[in-house]
Amino acid sequence: MPLIHHVVTGSGDPPIVFVHGFACGQSDWAAQTAHLSPRHRIVAVDLRGHGMTPGDAVDCSLERYGADVVEVMRALALPPAVLVGHSMGCRVVLEAALQAPEHTAGVIFADGSQFAPEMAEVMRQRFAAPDGFAAMTGGMFTDMFTAGSDAAVAAAVVARAGRLPPAIGQKMLLDIVRYDVGRLTSALGCLRVPALAIQTTTRGADGVRASLAADQSSPYLDMLRAAVPGVRVEIIESTGHFPQLDAPARTNAAIESFLNAL
Repeated sequence: MPLIHHVVTGSGDPPIVFVHGFACGQSDWAAQTAHLSPRHRIVAVDLRGHGMTPGDAVDCSLERYGADVVEVMRALALPPAVLVGHSMGCRVVLEAALQAPEHTAGVIFADGSQFAPEMAEVMRQRFAAPDGFAAMTGGMFTDMFTAGSDAAVAAAVVARAGRLPPAIGQKMLLDIVRYDVGRLTSALGCLRVPALAIQTTTRGADGVRASLAADQSSPYLDMLRAAVPGVRVEIIESTGHFPQLDAPARTNAAIESFLNAL
């Protein structure tokens, strides 16, 4: 397969590689690209089966996604870059960092999470219902925004998620659970570069997503702090799951602060 679709803009080091989340695309990083490209080379990718990159479910996994990002970095001969992932993309940039440490200067996780083992069976049951994947995805993405979100932006993101081929969507949701249960914590423990978590939400045991308060932690953040000693955490309060869309100025500032500290 050729390199996954990617857009390169700007100039300057360190480069920044942006990786979107599940059922999303590289355009989610438009505000960050516009803000940072005058000073940094920006690479934004579409993962397999997403955006302008074709893909079949059989070839999709988090490890393969990470390898695809690495192939782009190597093809562009990037010097050590800061890898920024959102949601599912947090796992992808982690994989890319571990597979290509020579190309990695740091990682930023934007509103990451960790699924519990029982979510796999919950998902399978929902998939089995009539229009189960579409209903699950629609509810999941609607829940990612708040009353303060731009309604038109939120509607466009929800609609885009609904266009993801169900075979790829079901495969990747189950793969995220597989990864979270069997690999996430140990992979984080192998990370040897500076890391930042920009966190905005948490999910309860019932799966309901809630915005974090400025002084609040979460099971995911507790796990991350234990696995990655020294990780910086920046909480953007009263925000939905897409800080790059809901709070672009604060997201840009958090990224810039991290870059300046490298």
